[in-house]
Amino acid sequence: MRSSWHPKPGDKFVRRPRLKLHPLRRVLGVPALYSAGYGNVGSSIYYALGIVALVAFGATPIALVLAGIFFVFTALTYAEGTAMFPEAGGSANFARHGFNDLAGFISGWALMLSYIVTIAISAFVIPPYLGYFWLPLKESPIAGTTMSMGIVFFLMIINVLGVKETSFVNIATAILDLTLQIIIIVLGLLLIFDFGILSRHVTLYWPSWENLILAIALATIAYTGVETMSQMAEETRQPARRVPQALVLMVITVLVLFSGVSTIGLSAMTPLELASKWATDPVAGIAHSLSVTIVPTEIATRWSSEPAVQIILAWVFEEIRNLLPALVSILAASILFIATNAGLMGVSRLAFALGRYQLIPPLLGRVHHRSKTPYIAIILFSSVALLILIPGFIARDAFTNLGTLYAFGSLSSFFLAHASIISLRIKKPELLRPFKLGLNIRLGARELPITAILGLIFTAVVWLVVVLTQPYSRWIGFAWMGIGLLAYVLFRPRQFSFHQLDKGSGFSKK
Repeated sequence: MRSSWHPKPGDKFVRRPRLKLHPLRRVLGVPALYSAGYGNVGSSIYYALGIVALVAFGATPIALVLAGIFFVFTALTYAEGTAMFPEAGGSANFARHGFNDLAGFISGWALMLSYIVTIAISAFVIPPYLGYFWLPLKESPIAGTTMSMGIVFFLMIINVLGVKETSFVNIATAILDLTLQIIIIVLGLLLIFDFGILSRHVTLYWPSWENLILAIALATIAYTGVETMSQMAEETRQPARRVPQALVLMVITVLVLFSGVSTIGLSAMTPLELASKWATDPVAGIAHSLSVTIVPTEIATRWSSEPAVQIILAWVFEEIRNLLPALVSILAASILFIATNAGLMGVSRLAFALGRYQLIPPLLGRVHHRSKTPYIAIILFSSVALLILIPGFIARDAFTNLGTLYAFGSLSSFFLAHASIISLRIKKPELLRPFKLGLNIRLGARELPITAILGLIFTAVVWLVVVLTQPYSRWIGFAWMGIGLLAYVLFRPRQFSFHQLDKGSGFSKK
């Protein structure tokens, strides 16, 4: 029977917008995913080594390795979650499915904080590397911080106007960075590695247990790419298979390279040198040590007795000695610039994803009608990054504070990611899991992943250490979460009325 009801003039309807299942084109493969993830993680070694050394001293390699072990657990958790839900949003998406919208918002808002800090800290360490060419950029807080803020402001304008990120650029950058780090590790092992020196540096400069735990928290900043891959799942072909493959490949690469670079770093210089002179540009410190250590003629005569071969080897190592410091400075600055931009694009992409599920006000996800970019989110989060860079002008511990603030946000989202996977195993065991974690323990009829449980405990403990021992991160972190929760509380009741109107009008909320 056809309804006789017809709308009257002035009648208004409030209808929730339809949500497209796949609004983004699925075009990415394993190489593009790997390069994007490694681009973020690979860039972090250019500052993570120094920031960890500030509190870990001789235990820097140990802190990085321990954080790396739990990074494996986190990567596996993300692999299972992303294979189940190949959508943008990362840990916020897992929490939304595993618990509720509020948990999804908390995870997403904490993740936004870690993205913002990534923007700030990547820009913060670009000037010290360029200080090879102009020393005030390394030695003057005013010159360095001014340049860092200028970089963030410039990228904000570029992203508001619209900038395209290509897989080719990501892949090419990842290859260059990977090649440079391999060269540094190989040269370091051949020319400056000494197990005796390394052992003395570790034992003589051992930190307190409180500092070691804090250093492990800071070391999480070295493993930032796991969330990037999850955010890109919606743009990936066959994400259930390819995202886990790219994650495993990145984990192996990162653990090998970071352990190699940190080992060479503490063989090349004392922990005090690393934590003072080279804290903001540790890889430049390694390159400097290599250039000083290399004596081309001695190496040539040691490696070959043939005069012709000696001439070639001497020339090769002479060029390496002359070019390596400048090459590290230029490439590090370039990679960190790209990482700053990637962080800005990542936080705007996350804001768009959260806005799509109405976890944040639609204003933050609004797209400019000409540039087609989420310009309000870009301007807002760039402005926050600029604000947290301001202490760099005067505060001696600004670098460490950025690291601990990153740990506050990232560990919060990692905790909820682990908790969500465990919750989904309990509440929804029937869900299709294209990638399922092994090493499970049985709880009745449920299988709970040991790696997610250990990751949950680790992130909770280390996050508590950060909160209890770091006033800056505690107050700024909780202030950020408080502002977000206030906006959520004010925003969600209005959305609730929209839901009620949907029910009353009979419209589908799909």
